[in-house]
Amino acid sequence: MTKTSRISHSILLSTLLASSCIATENLGIIGIDSTTIDDRFHTSKTESSSTATIDGKKVDEAHIENLQQVLQAIPGITTEIKTGDTLKIHIRGVENQRYMGEKPGVAIVIDGLPVFERTGAVNIDLDNIASIKVIKGGASYLFGDDALAGAVIITTKKGASNKSMLASEIGSFGYQKLLAETSFANDSLNARLQVSERKSDGYWKDSQYMSRYANGKLQYYLDDTSDLTFGLEASHREKDSHGTVEGMSQALTDPTSIEGRDYSRKYDVDLLKLFLTYSKDFGNNSNLLINVYQYGDDTQFVSAPQKYSSTGAVVTDDDAYTTLNDYHQVQRGLKSEYRSEGQNLAYLLGADIRNNVYENKTSYLVDFRTRPTPPTYYAGTITSDNKTIEEVYAPYAEVKIPLNETTTLTLNGRYDNIRLDYDDTLHALSLQKDFDVYSHRVGLTHALNDSTTLFISRSTGFRAPSIDQLFNGTITLDSKVLNNPDLKPEEAINYDLGIRGTILAMDNTLSYEATLFWLDRKDYIMSSVGQYTAATTTNPQKYENIGGMRSKGLELSLQSDSKKTFSFDMAYTYLDAYFTQYDNFYLGLGSPYLPTYTQVHYDLTGNTVPRTSKHTLNLTGNYNITSSTLLSAEFTAKSSYYADELNQLQMPGYEVVNLLAKHTEKWGNTTFDVFVRIDNVFDKFYFNTARSSGDRDYNRIYNEEDLSLTVNPGRVYTAGLSIKF
Repeated sequence: MTKTSRISHSILLSTLLASSCIATENLGIIGIDSTTIDDRFHTSKTESSSTATIDGKKVDEAHIENLQQVLQAIPGITTEIKTGDTLKIHIRGVENQRYMGEKPGVAIVIDGLPVFERTGAVNIDLDNIASIKVIKGGASYLFGDDALAGAVIITTKKGASNKSMLASEIGSFGYQKLLAETSFANDSLNARLQVSERKSDGYWKDSQYMSRYANGKLQYYLDDTSDLTFGLEASHREKDSHGTVEGMSQALTDPTSIEGRDYSRKYDVDLLKLFLTYSKDFGNNSNLLINVYQYGDDTQFVSAPQKYSSTGAVVTDDDAYTTLNDYHQVQRGLKSEYRSEGQNLAYLLGADIRNNVYENKTSYLVDFRTRPTPPTYYAGTITSDNKTIEEVYAPYAEVKIPLNETTTLTLNGRYDNIRLDYDDTLHALSLQKDFDVYSHRVGLTHALNDSTTLFISRSTGFRAPSIDQLFNGTITLDSKVLNNPDLKPEEAINYDLGIRGTILAMDNTLSYEATLFWLDRKDYIMSSVGQYTAATTTNPQKYENIGGMRSKGLELSLQSDSKKTFSFDMAYTYLDAYFTQYDNFYLGLGSPYLPTYTQVHYDLTGNTVPRTSKHTLNLTGNYNITSSTLLSAEFTAKSSYYADELNQLQMPGYEVVNLLAKHTEKWGNTTFDVFVRIDNVFDKFYFNTARSSGDRDYNRIYNEEDLSLTVNPGRVYTAGLSIKF
């Protein structure tokens, strides 16, 4: 146990003992608002961390193609669009320097399921969201592994009154959406079923995608105090590349990436989510939740563009790839939470048990060479065949103690026992590793008055090392790669100091939250040769706890009453994210396949984390022309940022304006909704993503031609009609 953990536990025990000495006062019922299973208990009055909540109705009414278009209204969040509605979510700059499919440092939870997909991104059915809650700062005290910078908790829709809906949308670049939904509710149950399809040809070459979803949820009321909820979501996805171009010259002359190939393409993904939740109320102030789930992910894609045939001839076919990647994973788990609320104490006791299986298999698709000369590699050759079993046993707890009528102390603790078992059938190899990790949060809220609350908290997050990082040399059988079984879990320590509440201004109620934050990421696991740099005999690769980063800044959100004739939402972020330790970066120059390949060493300590703008502003203004007609304008601005860790390639900031018009018409029991949306109204040229870490074109010069860029598609139109009956 670390010194920090011992201190945290001492604080927890001392406070619990001290609470028994607090004089009994009539303080009202103190509630628990934390949960990893269900959102029915949500409140923000005594929440000691910075949070944000988006109602599913807002997502529906925005008529978006990807979740980024609503998440950008939450300060502190940045997203990277992969293709269509697939995206990677970052909070407070953590993991913005990574782009090869690594975990994002954010726990994604849908209906109690900790969702992790092999691409590092997340696929979310935008038409099935009841609510989105974002917890910022280390959140492993509730969610365990990888909640370094926070968590995104999504609850899907359930049945309501008997109704059905049909909807269709069309837009630029062949975008189409079809949706059918029906729901039913009575005194005994509510049920909902939805099927949908989204597809597009895409702006970029080979960027077409198709997503099909089937969702169902059935809630059955066993009696007046208990219910069962069963949920199912099946999806099939096909997506190609996301249109990256190589270098600034190609971005300006070939923004759709007609020339060139992405490293990986042709993703075929099948996802299946199943869960069952039991809820039981005991009296007025206690509740038990039990959730069992299974989440399956079957993903196939091709990678490594073919350069030379088996005879050494140059291959010019853009669809020629050498490797088939076949990944299967199943995440199974059981969660249980018991909460009790009272005047002098409220608490939550939880248990999180997981059994996750990750299977990886790669093989060659064709006969090929990596250079004009031998050796030759042959189709059908299996290059990897391994399985990792991850077992997690984690009790966790939250205690809320009212210190007086206006001040509440919140204490959280979680202990994770993680066991990794790795089997490589190709090389008859078995490896094991265990980790014990403690996470906590200590927070205070103080009500200045009925409408204003101060909050302060210290929270932690962690990420356990992977089997690949621990035993990289043994797994790869590469003499230039070394093992490090002594790696420690990464840790993030976050401090929040904020104020939230409501104010009345010009006959309009304004809700606000302002937070000063400080997040330190320690023991960052990184390759000793630097990120994405090839190892050499003289400079072998080894994963070590050698990195650190810090992000600090201000997050401000402000919303007015949307029912007024004029209303607005505002989100502003000031983010200063930089490396506190990064003294082992190597810039590779030239081709790693040639003897002339060299590595130049840099100490990047103090450099800004890539793709983090100092200033980000999102402002939306709404004009309710009538009770059934709305005009909305959205303005987003980002300041300049670096595309690389070296801070040599700076990208300009940009400003974008989006417009939305909606009209609702009722004929009897039938409601018609029509909308038109225009994104990037002024056709602003900018980049969705910009990244670089080495000499991409192998010319031994590192400059803007080594950038990997995705050009924004410019002005985009979408229109649609829905019928509810």
